[in-house]
Amino acid sequence: MIRKETCRNNQRLNRTSQSRTKAWKSSERSDGIKHRPAPPQHVDPCDGILLVNKQSGPTSHDVVSRIRKRFSFKKVGHGGTLDPQATGLLVILIGRGTKLSSLFIGSDKTYEGTMRLGISTDTHDAQGNVLRESDCSFVTREQLEAEMKKLTGDILQTPPMVSAVKIDGVPLYKRARKGQIVERKPRLIHIYEFRLIDFSLPVATFRIKCTKGTYVRTLCADIGEALGCGAHLEQLCRTRSGGFELKNALRMEEILSLDRDELISKIIPLYKICPHGMTNTQQ
Repeated sequence: MIRKETCRNNQRLNRTSQSRTKAWKSSERSDGIKHRPAPPQHVDPCDGILLVNKQSGPTSHDVVSRIRKRFSFKKVGHGGTLDPQATGLLVILIGRGTKLSSLFIGSDKTYEGTMRLGISTDTHDAQGNVLRESDCSFVTREQLEAEMKKLTGDILQTPPMVSAVKIDGVPLYKRARKGQIVERKPRLIHIYEFRLIDFSLPVATFRIKCTKGTYVRTLCADIGEALGCGAHLEQLCRTRSGGFELKNALRMEEILSLDRDELISKIIPLYKICPHGMTNTQQ
């Protein structure tokens, strides 16, 4: 009896295996590639990205933390750091949108900013300690534009000591706080556009489009050094990240005043996001 029952079970397993094989073959496309439909997944309307117009003061992490706590999200990240004093577009990633962090961090960025000639600082921006003050009255618009032109295209840039770049696992800014200066390897970046918008000594307003990892404040310091008067970045605003623009972003106070349902209507869902950080509606 035991042998007969075992034979019956084996026959049932064989029939099941054969039926599964037939089902698999029936799903074979005409080009010979086998495929099966993906299993259904739960779609959370909060999965996606939120465009924030960051103001000067808070860090990018501060913005992430406030949104996470206000709406009780489990996963929140961002698509590219903005320095605390910088303003403009900060792409916030929510839920499964955090899986796209490398896409946004690696996307091209566009900024508008101002550099102040005649003053050099240890951080290359207005937050640092003044190292030197020099006369810049001799600088002409043509001279400044010529130096900006030299910094377009492919260039090698050495990250500043006050930056989040890690060497041996330690961020450079932590070493800088201890007065340490370590050797940094230059990195290849690309500047698509570096254009002077307005020039009124000692301030110059500019627009720049660049690849990831570009330190705009260091470009300003390099220009000041080349001109012989020193310079630093006074203000910086990110106007574009990948295919997203600042004009479509919300200020933090607007976001925090919304309830969860209202916020969902402001989130760009994952299915609208294309490979280059564009949405279907923007193409």
